[in-house]
Amino acid sequence: MWTGRFSQATADLVLQYGESISYDWKLYRHDIAGSIAHARAQLKAGMLTQEEFGAIESGLKGILADIEAGKFQWSIKLEDVHMNIESELTRRIGAPGAKLHTARSRNDQVATDTRLYCRAEIDSTMQLLQDMQRALVLKAKEYADIRIPGYTHLQRAQPVTIGHHLLAYVEMLGRDYERLADCRRRVNVSPLGSGAIAGSTINLDRIGIAEELGFAGVTENSMDAIADRDYIMETLFCLSLIGTHLSRMSEDLVLWSSAEFGFCTLSDAHTTGSSLMPQKKNPDVCELTRGKSGRLYGNLVSVMVAVKGLPLTYNRDLQEDKEPLFDSFETISLALRVNTEMVAAMRINPERCAAAVADPLLLATDLADYLVRRGVPFRHAHELVGKAVAVAVGSNTPLNELTLEQFRAISPEYAEDVHSVFNLDRAFRLRTNPGAPNPDNTAHRIAFWQEKLG
Repeated sequence: MWTGRFSQATADLVLQYGESISYDWKLYRHDIAGSIAHARAQLKAGMLTQEEFGAIESGLKGILADIEAGKFQWSIKLEDVHMNIESELTRRIGAPGAKLHTARSRNDQVATDTRLYCRAEIDSTMQLLQDMQRALVLKAKEYADIRIPGYTHLQRAQPVTIGHHLLAYVEMLGRDYERLADCRRRVNVSPLGSGAIAGSTINLDRIGIAEELGFAGVTENSMDAIADRDYIMETLFCLSLIGTHLSRMSEDLVLWSSAEFGFCTLSDAHTTGSSLMPQKKNPDVCELTRGKSGRLYGNLVSVMVAVKGLPLTYNRDLQEDKEPLFDSFETISLALRVNTEMVAAMRINPERCAAAVADPLLLATDLADYLVRRGVPFRHAHELVGKAVAVAVGSNTPLNELTLEQFRAISPEYAEDVHSVFNLDRAFRLRTNPGAPNPDNTAHRIAFWQEKLG
């Protein structure tokens, strides 16, 4: 495509080093859609006849059909998806194909293609996020009132419920959905018509092209439009944060499914065995999800590092944006789908949960609140409960089995009704603030999400 300037053919190693067709072929649908819209603008501007436009549109649709049927031959000598398609179009229809590149550059072409790709994949990912939320909401509803210890520092802290715990991940994924929706707004503007850097003296209808491609508007600065990869980095950040949330959920399920916890059982279909130890049932989906979160972070950092030192506008470094982008969407898509299946098939074990939540130390803070309601300043109440815990631990006696005399020996603020604190029904009933794990709040939030998710 640049033989007029050069007297030597590109070296084979340079072709191998610089090609992107081995991965950017995935943009073919978007490249063809953009080319048809561009050709229609050329027609409106009088740059093509109706017959030439018809040949281009028909030729591109024929190439699309061949690609999707697996009949198209990609060539490394043509470097990328854009030149492969344009070259084949010209081979098929002749001179009109050579007119297609008028008033555009591969720079604005690739920026358009990747925006169209991001938009489509964001839409798909948002649907997968909602599928994952639905699975969690249904599981939260099924086990809404099963009580378990909540943990801080991986130490037993206060009682919560399975429903409340699972809904925490629904909330996280809800924010992920909103972030992607917001990111999509910035993705959904058309750079086509910006040329290589400064537009073109042949002024096509950029707004008309944008409307045909479903963009909400056009970029306002040709240099920014070509150099911008913010939309890719922002997209990769959103995907990385989804990975973070799936990874945290995975760690919970690794713990819950262990013999030490036993709160849940993962299905045989979503676990694996050991090549040596026949008794093993390993939570490999969870472990792989934790590992793949690091991969998502790496893809984000890779693009940020590639972009950070580039002067305006296009530099070949920007070719390095596509493999991380493709990989992150493929990774998060599979992660969401397999985790949705796994959660839907998961069983909670009520007996093990009940045994764990029976630990009276989980209500130590409730005991401090009891003293506060009797007029004791919280810091002093905290100290008095700490002393009661020390007595219980030192005498190997459950906290709720200390006698009234033992409590009163610590402080006369402990009254005859002190043992009423150690009642889980009461503990949950008293937590009435929005966001607290009481049954009414959980039921309300489940109903909210079911209505929202449809």
